[in-house]
Amino acid sequence: MDHAFHYNNTMAETGIFLSLKTLLGKLDAPPVVLCIGSDLAVGDSLGPVTGTMLKRRGFCGYLYGTLARPITAKEVRYLGEFLKKTHPGSKIIAVDAAVGEESDVGLVKVFSGPLRPGSGANKRLGRVGDVSVLGIVARRSAFSYQLLNLTRLNMVYAMADAVAGAVSMLEYRRGAEKKCS
Repeated sequence: MDHAFHYNNTMAETGIFLSLKTLLGKLDAPPVVLCIGSDLAVGDSLGPVTGTMLKRRGFCGYLYGTLARPITAKEVRYLGEFLKKTHPGSKIIAVDAAVGEESDVGLVKVFSGPLRPGSGANKRLGRVGDVSVLGIVARRSAFSYQLLNLTRLNMVYAMADAVAGAVSMLEYRRGAEKKCS
């Protein structure tokens, strides 16, 4: 089941949080948040901006992908197995920008299962994530990749803020894991 929230909706953060909570179920270990994208194109920067916001909020899970250290779609093929081996028992939340229908631009979609980064640019790369968060930043067209450079930073920033706020609210049973300060 997909859940979608427009980034301008004042309840978007709460909706994303409740969707993540429902789809992830009870967390017995800190989640892994994989923020995919690049800082070289505004439209592709949703993941790294989200990761940077999570880091600044003191997120208590495992975080991969920030503006300082982006994880691009090409690197995902190597990360899937690495994350499962490095963080057994942790659920992976994949965050990425996407292209879609004109009517979907501005939506943050949350769904169960992996996402395939780079598919908007017709790349055939691996899948990653137990739960996925996609921000639709531009319309799909033959020139989708070029449209990512024409995406409004304000929209990407507002989407990232809603996603980071929602992920920050997730709780897990703290046991042997390192506690956040």
